[in-house]
Amino acid sequence: MPETHLVTGGAGFVGSHLVLALLARGDRVVVLDDLSTGHAAAVPEGAVLIAGRIGDPDALARAFAHGPFASVLHFAALSLVGDSMREPYRYLAENAKNGLALIEAAVAHGVTRFVLSSTAALFGAPTTIPIPEDEPIDPGSPYGESKAWLERALIWAERIHGLRSACLRYFNAAGADPGGRLGEDHRPETHLIPLVLDAAAGRRPPLTVFGDDYPTPDGTCIRDYIHVADLAEAHLLALEALTTRSVRYNLGNGTGYSVREVIATAERVTGRRVPHTVGPRRAGDPPVLVASSRRIREELGWAPRYPELETIIAHAWAWRQAHPDGYRQPR
Repeated sequence: MPETHLVTGGAGFVGSHLVLALLARGDRVVVLDDLSTGHAAAVPEGAVLIAGRIGDPDALARAFAHGPFASVLHFAALSLVGDSMREPYRYLAENAKNGLALIEAAVAHGVTRFVLSSTAALFGAPTTIPIPEDEPIDPGSPYGESKAWLERALIWAERIHGLRSACLRYFNAAGADPGGRLGEDHRPETHLIPLVLDAAAGRRPPLTVFGDDYPTPDGTCIRDYIHVADLAEAHLLALEALTTRSVRYNLGNGTGYSVREVIATAERVTGRRVPHTVGPRRAGDPPVLVASSRRIREELGWAPRYPELETIIAHAWAWRQAHPDGYRQPR
């Protein structure tokens, strides 16, 4: 039977792809997004968009008036690790305050399922790679700390109010809708793959590789990249699991890719050279960050459909080529 869901941050990269997946299975979706980093044009046709901030009680009231909701899926947050190191109190205050307001509203309106788009940045300096769920939570940034606070708040929301929750921890969402309907458009852009593609297209200056002397096979940092459509599928599976229990899952491909591997793969996909220079290391960049997804694979049967880096980059390139100005209409 079709359900109705509230998706905060549904005009953003991962949130919009989740909205698309919910609509594809026949559900009704209401999006609450202040459009500070998201785009109204990214909200798939058929969803209801409420423009407003989670921290605004009037906006929350307008959103929940479209209920009752079977679930709340929460993507809206300040999410740049580097910015959080420069503005720690802003990140801690806004992410925690807004998340708590949303949890409280969900409880008040009788919602029984809550999915949090969390982060593998909960694990600041992991001792095990790929990172399992039982790795000690020790955030390396205020951004990661703010997500850890919300995960703890959701534990209490279940104990006291019965609100079951799923927390999904991942690093780098990448790619684009395989059907070409949605893609990645951040302003400013900070993610490696779109930066590499824009450098290949000549739309930005040469890429800077931050350090090539790490203890990795080619000297550059290794990171986990997950196709955004596979992330959406993981959220759907977690939502179904919440009919019986709360869950916490780390999400990763299980295989990391170095910066040089991303550049080389992008050059093969695009047929263009990616101009780049090597700069100094960035403070706080660990050599390797890869999350394990063993638990969600075993318990929910999640299996990425697009695990290959070449496919991820090809989908991102196809969308970028079709939308050179992103969601902004060219003048």
